[in-house]
Amino acid sequence: MIKLKKYDFKGKEIGEESFEDKNFKDLANAQMIKDYIVALRKNARQWSANTKGRKEVNVTGAKPHAQKGTGKARQGCYAAAQFRGGGVVFGPKPKFNQHVKVNKKEKRKIISTLIIEKIMNNKAIIVEVKDEEIKKTKQVDAFLSATNLKGTRVLFLSKHENSSNFKRCLRNINKTQLVDISSVNGYELMLSHNLIVTDTVLDELKKVVNKSETK
Repeated sequence: MIKLKKYDFKGKEIGEESFEDKNFKDLANAQMIKDYIVALRKNARQWSANTKGRKEVNVTGAKPHAQKGTGKARQGCYAAAQFRGGGVVFGPKPKFNQHVKVNKKEKRKIISTLIIEKIMNNKAIIVEVKDEEIKKTKQVDAFLSATNLKGTRVLFLSKHENSSNFKRCLRNINKTQLVDISSVNGYELMLSHNLIVTDTVLDELKKVVNKSETK
C-alpha cells in the first residue's frame, strides 16, 4: 500500500490517500519511455523551414559582367548564391510527413508509469483547493513555500473548467504549470520535479494509474 499525502491550500497536512501496490508493478521500461519522448519532440516540429534556390529567386537574367576582358572571375547570373538576393545553396526545404505514430496503449502505460514513479519517490502530493477561493498569486506562492516546493519545477494536475482562477494565478510564478489531467503528456511529467494533484481529479488520477495494467 502506497500512501500519498494530502494538504489544504495553506500548506497544512490534513490526511493521506492510499494506492494499491498491485498497480505499481507492470510498468513501462526505460527504452519504451525514451522512444515515446523522442516521438513527442519530433511531432512538435513544424518542418516548415523553406528557402529558395537559384531557380526560384526573382532576379534579372542579365549577365553580371562581360565574360572576358575585365580580369574578374566569370559569372553566369545574379541568381548565384554569392550575389545579394541570390539563391541559397543546400538550404532547408519542407520535409515530407515526419509524424511518428505513438501506440495508445503504450502511451497510457508510459504516462501511468511516470506518475507512479513520482508517487513512489515522494515527489507527488494532493491539494484540497476550491477555485473560487483563489484570488491572488501570493496565495499560490504561500502554498508552495509552506510545502517546500517553491523554486522547483512543479506540475499541477487539475481540470481546466474547474481551475480558471488557479491557472491565472500560476502565470506569474516561474517553473509552474497547470495541465488538464486528460491531456497531460510524458514530456511534461518528466520535465517536472514535483507533481501536485488537486482533489477534484483524484478519481481520474486513480484511473490513469490503473491503466498501467492495460494489456
